[in-house]
Order: sequence, then structure tokens, then C-alpha cells
Amino acid sequence: MLQFGTMPPGFRVLIVGASGELGGALAAACARAGASLSLWGRDSQKLERASAQCLAAGARAVSIRSLDLRDLDAALRAIAAEDDESPFDMAVFAAGLGDIRGAGQSFENPQLVARLVSVNFLAPSALASALAQRMAGRRHGRIGLIGSAASFHALPFAATYASSKAGLARFADALRIAMRPHGVSVTLVSPGFIDTAAAHRVPGPKPFMLSPDRAARAVLAATLRGKGHAIVPWPFAILRLIVAALPRVLRDPLLRSLAPPGI
Repeated sequence: MLQFGTMPPGFRVLIVGASGELGGALAAACARAGASLSLWGRDSQKLERASAQCLAAGARAVSIRSLDLRDLDAALRAIAAEDDESPFDMAVFAAGLGDIRGAGQSFENPQLVARLVSVNFLAPSALASALAQRMAGRRHGRIGLIGSAASFHALPFAATYASSKAGLARFADALRIAMRPHGVSVTLVSPGFIDTAAAHRVPGPKPFMLSPDRAARAVLAATLRGKGHAIVPWPFAILRLIVAALPRVLRDPLLRSLAPPGI
């Protein structure tokens, strides 16, 4: 069993969302462990910087690809081409969008709904499906999907974010069950708040906030072990159970009360 920090020579890792803070931290951690990396993201300049940093940190090789996951056909062609050229041993799908309804709105607009579902659920699910089937043919591979502690709750002010991550969680569980007999592990990691620029754009308290580096270590440790589901930090696992146990007459007002100020 592989452990974090002990990737063997030639271990090839795909990081989707590598131009974001969590994705960049994942790439850096894999680089320090000596992996060969393929870094995907929307921001080509950030990918260039991440590539240079990963090579300096010890990565054996780094390639980058700038794309928008909403162009799903192009992303599927890219993952097939790269896996044909040099098969992946592990992939972590860390790209995602977080947003809430606007001030004065009764609910999220349909454009926001479509955008978040596309990036948070549709793209990672389709790409993970494509790669998992390829790994199954080799009887080897690890896939990590980044969910969210928000997926445990029907948040009326962040309905699409929570729901898209909930859908991803159910998909990850089904994929895990299907792939296990084929030697492929699928891990869902559900983090709480991560200290990123996107998180700080949303007002309100953010208890137990994780640094991107700490979150990345938790993601990689769980994925390399082949753990089915990891919730980090642990208080969010307790909160999940408490809220689920509440009767609806108490749960609904509680969830409404969590809306950030002004929303």
C-alpha cells in the first residue's frame, strides 16, 4: 500500500484544477514525492508557475494543459490522449466552483445553477468515469474526487454548490463500488472550509478553516490509502450526524439561519 510521500519512480499523477490554491498545493506535494505530473487548469500563467515550482521541488516531469471543463468533449479527448501516451497511476479532480445566491435574490439564477453543475458534478464525474475504465483495464489506479462538507446539508443560500457536491459524492460511492473488483480505488474527500481567495469572497464565519497545504495532505493521504470517504477536519463529520438527526421542523430554520449576512 502506498503512503503519502512515498510515490515510486515513474508514478504519474493528473491534477485537475491545478491553477487553484488546493490544486496547486496537491501538485506541490506530489512533486516533493517525486511524481511525474500532468497539471490541468483554466489559468495558463498559474499553470506555468506551478510547473516551474514543481520541477524545482523534485517532480520528475511536468506537463500542463489549459482548458475549461465546460468544454467536456475537449476534456474527454485530452484525458484519453494523455493516458494513451503515458498511463496515469493516480488522478485527483480538484477543480470546482463555489458560489451563493446574490443579495436580494430569492434563489440562485439558472445560469449559476448550470455553471456550478457543469464544473462541480458533470465534468469530474465524466472524466473520472473515462479514466476509471481505462485503469480497470490495467487493474491498477487511484482516483480522488473533491467533494465538500456542504454536500451534507440542503443549504438554501448555496443550493447548487451543495447539491452538485452531493451528486458528486453519490457518484463517487457508486464508482468506488464498481471499480473495486478491478483493482481501482476511488476516494471522496469532503473538506470543510479551505483558506482560498474564493472562500474569502463569501462573507460569514468559517470555523476550522484548513490551509491548502493541510487539505492537500489529507486528500493525498486518503487517496493513496484507497480510503472510500474522508471528512476533514473531523468536526464536520460530527456536525453531519447532528444535523441529520434533527427533525425537519428544527433543521429547516437552522439551515436558513446559516446564510451569510446580507444574503
